[in-house]
Parts: sequence; C-alpha cells; structure tokens
Amino acid sequence: MRAAVLTEINKPLELLDLEQEGPKAGEARVKVKATGVCLSDWHVMNGDWPMPLPFVPGHEAAGIVEEVGAGVTNVKVGDHIIFSFRPNCGHCRYCSRGRSVLCNGHNETPRYLLHDGTARMKLNGEPVNQMARIGTFSEYVVCPSEQLVKVRNDLPWSWAAIIGCSVATGVGSVIRHAKVEAGSTVMVIGCGGVGLNVVQGAKLAGASTIIGVDLKDNKLDFAKHMGATHTINASQTNDLTSAIKDLTDGLGVDYAFDAIGSQQTALQVVDGIAPGGHAVFIGMPEVNETAPINAFQMVFQERQITGAYYGSVHPPTDLPILADMAMAGSLKLDELISRTYKFDEINEGFEQLMQGNVARGVIVMD
Repeated sequence: MRAAVLTEINKPLELLDLEQEGPKAGEARVKVKATGVCLSDWHVMNGDWPMPLPFVPGHEAAGIVEEVGAGVTNVKVGDHIIFSFRPNCGHCRYCSRGRSVLCNGHNETPRYLLHDGTARMKLNGEPVNQMARIGTFSEYVVCPSEQLVKVRNDLPWSWAAIIGCSVATGVGSVIRHAKVEAGSTVMVIGCGGVGLNVVQGAKLAGASTIIGVDLKDNKLDFAKHMGATHTINASQTNDLTSAIKDLTDGLGVDYAFDAIGSQQTALQVVDGIAPGGHAVFIGMPEVNETAPINAFQMVFQERQITGAYYGSVHPPTDLPILADMAMAGSLKLDELISRTYKFDEINEGFEQLMQGNVARGVIVMD
C-alpha cells in the first residue's frame, strides 16, 4: 500500500510502500478515491503544528468501504463515504448536546493514533502516525468507523472529498455557526478553499453584500464567480477598515470571517465589523498565535467574537445534506476545483496551493 509520508519537516512528502493492519472492532478499511490538498496539511508539513514523524497527512477525502471490523453498524462494505476529521463518540458531554466537533470522548489517546493508542500503518514494522486518525494521503485507510459518513453513490469523488473539509467548514461557519441572516452584510478575508465556501454560504443565506478580501487578484476573481458582490485586494489599500466601511454606509459588516488564521487577519475582521457585528475565526492559526483585542469596543458596541471549528457542523447529518445540495446545483463545486492531480503529483499540488494558484486542488487516486 502506497502512502505520502512526511519523514522530515519542510521536506517533500515521500511516496512509500507501507504495511497496513486490518480493522479492529469499531474500525473500517476504506479505499481512498479522492483527497483534497489543504492548508491544514501544510501546517503539519512545515512544523507549525508539531506532530511525531513519520506521519501521513490528509484529512479531506472520500472513498469506498472495503472491510469492517466487529460491531460496526454505521457503514457496510461497498458504501461510498466522506471522511470526517473529527471523531463522534456519541456519548460525551459535547456529542450529547449536538456539538460533535468538540467531542472529547477519545481524548485519552493522541489524535494521530487510533482509539486504542496504536497505529494501523507501519514502515518496516515501526508505527506511522495518521493525521486526525485517518491520514488520507494513502491508497487505503483504516480508521474508527465513526469518522466515516455514508453518502449517495452518484456524488462525484472530487466533490465528496472537498465536502469533507473546505465546503463543510466554509458553508457551515455561515449557516450553522454564525447563522447569517438574509439581507445582512458579510466579509471574508482569505479567498481560498474555505473562504470561497463562506462566500457560497453567505449567498445561500441571502446576504445582500458579500465582500471578498485577498492579496491575489486571481483569488478575488474566484470570489466573484462564487457570489461575492465586492472584492478588495488588501495589498492595494493602506486602510482595509475604511475600505470596508466605504462599502457598508460607514458602518462595517454584520459578519466578518477570518479564513486565514493570523494575528493580522484576526484584528482585521474585528475592526471590520459594525456595532453589534459578529467576527468569526475559522482559519486555523499556529498553535500559540494570539491577537490583542480592544475589550472596551467589544462591550461598548456589543461586538461578538467567536471561533468556528469545522463549521460547527454535525458530520453524520450535515455532510449528506451538503452532498444533496451539491447534486441539486445549490453549491458550485466544479468551480472550486481548479486542478486535479495524480497521486505522484502530490508535492506539486502543495506548490500550487502555496503559490495561490488554485482555489482547491484534489488528488484523484487510480
């Protein structure tokens, strides 16, 4: 079984032949059909999020169930599935309240190992760690079955893959988390895979003004195509806050989303909201990133700041809904996928991502 393995920080992934154990109780084995190239993987590859090596990245993917372990009831052999990069134990405090993205039912084991604290991938007999307990840059994945969500069989594989992260995170942050209201004004900083899905979500919610902000004109073109009513190239203005207010009757926006995850962009979305507005952090920053906030303005102007992880979705129910929306034409997914790659082109995929040349790249497996 081939997998793209990170063996050294800031080095290209290596395609290596790994051994793989079969699924234990509560687990399943999946043949990966497509997997997205995401900035979260890059955060591991460049050392922003330290993980023990060797390590198989990849968390945005879809495939076919090939084998199930004892006790698995949510999927069966032959099912088409989308991977969820969050577990869903179903019985912890958060799962019981419908907030499965915060599930802590398996916190006794690291998220790069399976629930029993062991790995299913091996290199020369030694454990290989898996991103989010899945590690989808691999021909096959053995993982907890609770991280597999059955979807309709006519859903294209590339669509299914990106629904599992960028679509769920972007659209979910708007619809599930912020609950953007019709007629409201929205801004998103960062018009990559997640930010473009914020644009889609805002359009679905009926926002009257949708402002895309980025440093690259090609990404702003993507945003316009996805439904942005206005765009701003932040490299061409000395005062982004004023530029936002110029488009919103001097007030700022009702909702602002940071799809980048840096101190600068965090402050920009907070500064860009109107009194009574809501700033949402959705881009994953470095582990120790902080941002100084004007607490007086938060109180005096009743501003809100929240974080949305994975769009606050409930994957078992929301991923099939997103799949249905895509098949009905409510979501533009072909337009999101700028390029597909073969498995052995995976490092080129990350080069294109970091150069800002694509909205989303997807690796289509043989």
